[in-house]
Amino acid sequence: MFENPSLSSVTALADMVKRSRYSNLVFFNENLHVNTTNICVLACRFCAFRKGPRHPEAYALGVDEYIDRIRPMSTSIDEVHTVGGLHPTWDVDDYCRLFTACKSEFPDIHIKALTAVEIKHLSQRSSISVEDTLSRLLDAGLDSLPGGGAEILVDNIRDRICMGKESSDEYLEIHSIAHNLGMPTNCTMLFGTIESIHDRVTHLLRIRNQQDITGGFQCFVPYPFLPDKTRLPEAQLATGSEVIRVISVSRLMLDNIPHIKAYRMNIGDKLASLALTCGADDIDGTVGHEEIMHVAGSSTRLDTSSDQLAMLVESTGSLPIKRDSKYSVFTPYETNSVSQSIPLPQIGAE
Repeated sequence: MFENPSLSSVTALADMVKRSRYSNLVFFNENLHVNTTNICVLACRFCAFRKGPRHPEAYALGVDEYIDRIRPMSTSIDEVHTVGGLHPTWDVDDYCRLFTACKSEFPDIHIKALTAVEIKHLSQRSSISVEDTLSRLLDAGLDSLPGGGAEILVDNIRDRICMGKESSDEYLEIHSIAHNLGMPTNCTMLFGTIESIHDRVTHLLRIRNQQDITGGFQCFVPYPFLPDKTRLPEAQLATGSEVIRVISVSRLMLDNIPHIKAYRMNIGDKLASLALTCGADDIDGTVGHEEIMHVAGSSTRLDTSSDQLAMLVESTGSLPIKRDSKYSVFTPYETNSVSQSIPLPQIGAE
């Protein structure tokens, strides 16, 4: 499928699979990204977000600052998405205080936060197991993991682009532990750096095999490396056609993962809307604020309203469906009107 000369054939197959599951429905949610800190003990070659602790643009949000970021949007969102750097002094207690305060003021907002490497870092900083780390965060209010940081699950590639991060096995193991605790997660793939097509297929197979075991991945989010001239000059970079092909192949290969996301914060609204006709069924959300992709070069607007997002979905001939963070409550979205919730079938791997 990656080497097939007919891209339209691959995208048509992916669209057929997507429509067999969800007809012409496309899902989104109303969310807000709040990054806790850009200070990080690592220096991954592809990352433009990371700053050293003495950098003039370095920051680390306290609990009150974190809550202040959410409060103005609290009546219009149902999810806060929080990831950040590996702060050299923060441990699990710091994040427990953060999540407890968030749930205390905003009990109905779903907290999707912390990548696998952040969980590993907090576990090491706190001298407790990954399972205990996740259990404590779950008790404090963490609802799900966003899945970032998978990059490519091939260790010789990771050693070149993100030395010091968790290994491929550790990424999968941390998500496995979360799934076994009843915490759903997403999973991701960063492509267009130095990996081969074979590496991409290996990544997809490892994700699919893990899903067969624990079944807790809700959504797969593939996104391309956003280049500049300094961070990874040897990057092969992904064309727009290649982005669409990866999304299509992901839908066809990952038969046991319910949703494929067109992550518009990375690929932009135009390419994301095209992806909705090529296998993707989810377009993330309103976002409101986002730093990591925009520091890396994204120019996607951050002030998109729910109405505008729904219109983007409708422009592809699809029906916009507002969802909750666990893909369990679905509401047809009608611009400037109140919609009634409808039940949708739980789609499995068939």
